[in-house]
Amino acid sequence: MMKSISTWKQELTEGAHAARLAALYCCAPDETPAQAARYTAVLDGLETTFGAHTEAGLYSAPGRTEIGGNHTDHQHGRVLAGSVNIDMIAAAAPNSLNQLRVQSEGYDLCVIDLDDLTARKEEENTTASLLRGECEAFRQRGAKLSGLDVYISSNVPKGSGVSSSAAFEVLVGVILNDCFMDEKVSPIAIAQIGQWAENVYFGKPCGLMDQMASSVGNIITIDFADKANPDVEPVQVDFSKAGLALCILDSGADHADLTDEYAAIPNECRAVAAVCGGEVLRDVPFETFLTNIPACRKQCGDRAVLRAFHFYADNDRVPQQVAALREGDFDAFLQMVTASGDSSWEYLQNVIPAGYKEHQEVAVTIAAAKHYLGGKGAVRVHGGGFAGTVQAFVPVEMLADFKANMEKILGAGRCHVLSIRPEGGAVL
Repeated sequence: MMKSISTWKQELTEGAHAARLAALYCCAPDETPAQAARYTAVLDGLETTFGAHTEAGLYSAPGRTEIGGNHTDHQHGRVLAGSVNIDMIAAAAPNSLNQLRVQSEGYDLCVIDLDDLTARKEEENTTASLLRGECEAFRQRGAKLSGLDVYISSNVPKGSGVSSSAAFEVLVGVILNDCFMDEKVSPIAIAQIGQWAENVYFGKPCGLMDQMASSVGNIITIDFADKANPDVEPVQVDFSKAGLALCILDSGADHADLTDEYAAIPNECRAVAAVCGGEVLRDVPFETFLTNIPACRKQCGDRAVLRAFHFYADNDRVPQQVAALREGDFDAFLQMVTASGDSSWEYLQNVIPAGYKEHQEVAVTIAAAKHYLGGKGAVRVHGGGFAGTVQAFVPVEMLADFKANMEKILGAGRCHVLSIRPEGGAVL
């Protein structure tokens, strides 16, 4: 939705969007001025970077938290995930250059020519590859692309395990959908476009959970058995009513140089599936896997076999977690969160990178969190693992002490207390 920049600024200053912002950021309307100021700032950034524009649109895409199903999505399994109340926002306005120009705060300006949307090998692992891929995906769906300037700001910490990369992909998709599609694509399609751009143009074999959680919003369970048409169901739950706070703990570990560790998990799972006659583990019944364990050990190695054990257990846990949440049985839910975390560490082995001794930040974070919770709540590795974050469900009466104690170990600001956002990618 395009409006004049002066109109946007006046409305934001006067609180005309307070109710909308309160819903997006899980707060009271009188607590939204800081969020309104963020949107005013991206409008200023747009004009400072690209010059004056007659009109602009405002957009948002949230970070996500994985709640159940660790590394199950790339094997066409089940996941439980939700969008959270930190996000990446943007102001976008037309230009006459037939270029998509994107300025993210703290990064170099990225420009792509809309007449050349072919994938480029030399662009892999760059922002330009994602932009080019998403533009091509929308062009294939009938988008009438034209020049656009975009200014982006984020309070989703990079490498924090709440998926700033997926938020970026969804944000770009929401913008392109709003600006250039006569017949809008669905939030599910926006997520699939982001994944396709990351797989084909960026060169990373990611799953679809991160993009789906950011794009669709709220808490959802997703079954990827039919990859082209994943089954997405909402799961209505309010953790605060259960006396639980959702915390994401930043271990301080760096994702750099861990690409091979992440890629090895889906590759090893697929190798086991191939021995058992499938493409991914979801194709292979558990009993068939058990029968073929000797051959899998010989051809794929023991770590791959253990990772397959994790997949089957965590994939089965997801519908049990969904049932527990729908029934309000939070004790059972927390037990399964703990079981998932234990399986990730013991079988999936995505807590400590292979060969690391001095640096085991995620493991230390889990150990400390379990100590301070004293058997209450639940703790698990969050997202891809190896680096990044740990998830904790903390009883609210313990939250202040838990946060203070964890930040003594991890550093100030590394315990993020989040809420589940009721909406995914959004046009303000």
